[in-house]
Amino acid sequence: MKIHLLNTVISWFLKKRIHQMELFFKYPLDVQSELLLRLLNVAKNTEVGEKYNFKNIKNFEMYVKSVPLQRYESIEHLIERARKGGQNIFWPTKIKWFAKSSGTTTSKSKFIPVSDEALENCHYKAVKDMLCLYVTNNEDSKMFSGKNLRLGGSSAVYENNDTYFGDLSAIIIENLPLWAEYSSAPKSKTALLGDWEIKMDKIIAETIDKDITNIAGVPSWMLVLLNKILEVTGKDNILEVWPNLEVYFHGGVNFNPYKEQFKKLLPKKDFKYYETYNASEGFFAIQDRNNSDEMLLMLDYGIFYEFIPMDKFDDDNSQTIPLSKVVLNKNYALVITTNAGLWRYLIGDTIKFTCLNPYRIKVTGRTKHFINAFGEELIIDNAETALNIACKKTNSEILEYTVAPIFMKNNTNG
Repeated sequence: MKIHLLNTVISWFLKKRIHQMELFFKYPLDVQSELLLRLLNVAKNTEVGEKYNFKNIKNFEMYVKSVPLQRYESIEHLIERARKGGQNIFWPTKIKWFAKSSGTTTSKSKFIPVSDEALENCHYKAVKDMLCLYVTNNEDSKMFSGKNLRLGGSSAVYENNDTYFGDLSAIIIENLPLWAEYSSAPKSKTALLGDWEIKMDKIIAETIDKDITNIAGVPSWMLVLLNKILEVTGKDNILEVWPNLEVYFHGGVNFNPYKEQFKKLLPKKDFKYYETYNASEGFFAIQDRNNSDEMLLMLDYGIFYEFIPMDKFDDDNSQTIPLSKVVLNKNYALVITTNAGLWRYLIGDTIKFTCLNPYRIKVTGRTKHFINAFGEELIIDNAETALNIACKKTNSEILEYTVAPIFMKNNTNG
């Protein structure tokens, strides 16, 4: 009875958020326009705000003319100052945390600022929305009767002890509100361990006898953990270990290459998979329907969006368009302005819109992983879809692959 009551109370609380979401369903362009002006106003007295005269920018067109597109390399010097304790540089509140990114477009690690506002109004808000959308779509869910198994990264302290850095997942775990910490396993101390072998062993020890109802993490590492659990327990599948497990929240990489392996580990016809799209720079989209491969673009997380058509992509000289001008099934490079002080920032991802009411997207690849030697406009999504079809037809699995154009020479075709 207590468990049923807990489920009911939590579900009711989360569903209240649905009414707020309906606002950006109905008025998406207004929500985004107002958000941009609010961000500019908040940061108008920062160094960046004064440099680009934020106080006099009144609309999207003025913003685009006043502020150039930014890449990490163009703002790295500002971020390094902030990491050493500098304040009011690109955002008015003190930046304590920096998400360490592996740097997928360069070999160098990046340190992305994560403000208190970004944690509260973007990342944690997204976690609540993810749960809200899931329970709204699954009225009979018993997810809150058990615990969430989280699989995050490691956290490390920056040398001057004034700011901190780590994987985004670790920063989120480090700052979790009490309600989220209570419903999660393993303990934060275990979740933040840096040695993966030790971490795996401790996670298994702390969760194997728990009632795990949902799991969350990057597919590649989650597969390693789940397979190790079967090795330790001698069970045939994960549902024999956690019979009440009902959903896997995943993101970070394309799930298609992993899906068949997860189906073998979780052999339940109505088992749910929910995809999220987040990065060190922010939380952008959440799957909002069962059995869908589309994600709802979240418009009220303190992130203003611009888009560059990939057929016109020209690095820093590209022309962007606002949300009002996007069309279906066209690849766009994503440009963001955030409540952590990133202004017209190219994150390097490409997406396409699958629905315009509400705005739903799919992640299609990276701007640096784009081949257009002969007008073919090949993106990762195309390549991985083709490989997935080939694997199914040949009953095979791909471990790694490389794609490159063969150029014409000496009377041979490209």
